[in-house]
Amino acid sequence: MRMMWIVLMAALVGGCATGPAPATVAKVDLSKYAGTWYEIARLPQGFEAGCAGVTATYTPLPDGKIEVLNRCHEGTLSGKLREIKGTARVTDAPANAKLKVTFFWPFEGDYWIFRLDDTYTTAVVGSPDRKTLWILHRSSSMDEEAYARLVDSLRAEGFPVKQLEKTVQQ
Repeated sequence: MRMMWIVLMAALVGGCATGPAPATVAKVDLSKYAGTWYEIARLPQGFEAGCAGVTATYTPLPDGKIEVLNRCHEGTLSGKLREIKGTARVTDAPANAKLKVTFFWPFEGDYWIFRLDDTYTTAVVGSPDRKTLWILHRSSSMDEEAYARLVDSLRAEGFPVKQLEKTVQQ
């Protein structure tokens, strides 16, 4: 368990960007963004190794921050449930597309929103150095053609999409 926390902290600190950072979306309505998202795919991260049924739930807090609750099942969908809580704070108000997330103070990681459809159904988030990337959806499955178009657009922006792992969901 201690090793998982160390790996998570290292991932949150991240590395230096190579080249210009990818563009974020122009504006995010955090009240619409709130709620539960299912992880459809991710770049491999040690702290998520073996995770299935991954979800992230975002809840606005009275102080303007956002509670982040990440959940996954170990190994299979019926595996032991793991969860971790953190907080996020906006760093580019009023756009709200760049956040810093912390699970273990004082370590923070970038959480940039690179894609978000008008209906707040599909999102792509990650870090500006392209070392982290998650494709999120409001349901546990996503249309394959829409997924392929999204991956193609991310490839064009220099994300290492060949490394994407699809997440096992219900």
